[in-house]
Amino acid sequence: MLKNLWIVSEYFYPDESATGYYLTTISEKLGKYYNTNVICGWNKNSIHKFNSLSPEVFNGINIYRCKSTVLNKNVLLFRFINLVTISFSIFFKSISKLKSGDYVIVVTNPLSLPFVVSIACWLKKANCVLLIHDVYPNVLIATGLLKKDWLITRFLNWITVGLYNRVDNIIVLGHDMEKIILNKLVSHTKIHIITNWADLKEIFPCQRKTNSLLKKMDIQDKFVVQYSGNMGRTHGLEILIDASKKLEEIDKIHFLFIGTGAKRNWLERSVKSYGLKNVALLPPQPRSNLCDTLNACDVAIISFIPGMLGLSVPSRMYNILAAGKPIIAVTDSDSELAIVVREENIGWIVSPDNPEQLVATIIEATRNSETLKEMGERSRIAAENKYSLDVIINAYRNLIENT
Repeated sequence: MLKNLWIVSEYFYPDESATGYYLTTISEKLGKYYNTNVICGWNKNSIHKFNSLSPEVFNGINIYRCKSTVLNKNVLLFRFINLVTISFSIFFKSISKLKSGDYVIVVTNPLSLPFVVSIACWLKKANCVLLIHDVYPNVLIATGLLKKDWLITRFLNWITVGLYNRVDNIIVLGHDMEKIILNKLVSHTKIHIITNWADLKEIFPCQRKTNSLLKKMDIQDKFVVQYSGNMGRTHGLEILIDASKKLEEIDKIHFLFIGTGAKRNWLERSVKSYGLKNVALLPPQPRSNLCDTLNACDVAIISFIPGMLGLSVPSRMYNILAAGKPIIAVTDSDSELAIVVREENIGWIVSPDNPEQLVATIIEATRNSETLKEMGERSRIAAENKYSLDVIINAYRNLIENT
């Protein structure tokens, strides 16, 4: 008899966010081996619209959607209201659907989700596995939303430590995150590193001269530095704008920002107020265009604010590898991102609080076309050998079968 597997996430197909994409793909692939079900939110902002909350079947997966508020998440009050409504909705759906012995994988976003799902698992005697995308409350401290010595911060840390020790297993995305979580665990045997993966079939290196996005933007003759993905509070866009100001006099260097998030409005205002002619901004591009999008540059940048060591691993890194692009990693030197860049020799590591170093690195990159080519080739090889979907799904299966 097939084991019952449940994936619980606010975001799921057809949502095109990183979380929605990864959880949908995990569900599809594991659906070949288990009776796979999903409890998720009802995303009114999706490209695809849903007019019903009736159970659905998608590629053999049973989907149970939970209605909630879908207010502007970039406004903190609205984000909190969304968090409360989706958490309560998913909790009651979980209570009604889970059975004894079921295997449940729940993600950490929104913050309250794993708490309510772990309670539902405890009540229904189901196995609960926590998939950590972001470490709370540490991320909130790093972004300045909480102070370390606040009472609410200490309370959140206390209940989070309790959650980590209560769930049956924990999945983390990298070695730096593992170190953070290990300090909070009584039993170290319950933690497992399973990274995200590169979409090797849909994303691959393409010749720059044929890139339609570069032609459309009329920057095919520029040296393009690209930031593509979420523009959230944890991402260091400030240092990139600082670098673009310092490099404005070098005509051949152009910055391309693609995406949205809490800092998008700030980014637009900054570009306008400084009158930056060497910066182009685009909205999020459809996932179907991701190959063309990620190839529309000479070097990719992934940038974090200071203090993010071990708190988040950028999923965008793996598809950048698949596109065969070198990476400038603006991050702590011990982060998972830095470890990959250094071990694979596919780019540069820049301190998040050193804009001068970033400027020097970009200039160095423009002068070393052969080095860029070799780094790009090594990026694709790393994606194929270490971060393929088959490798990652096998890691999930091994965890499920052995617990």
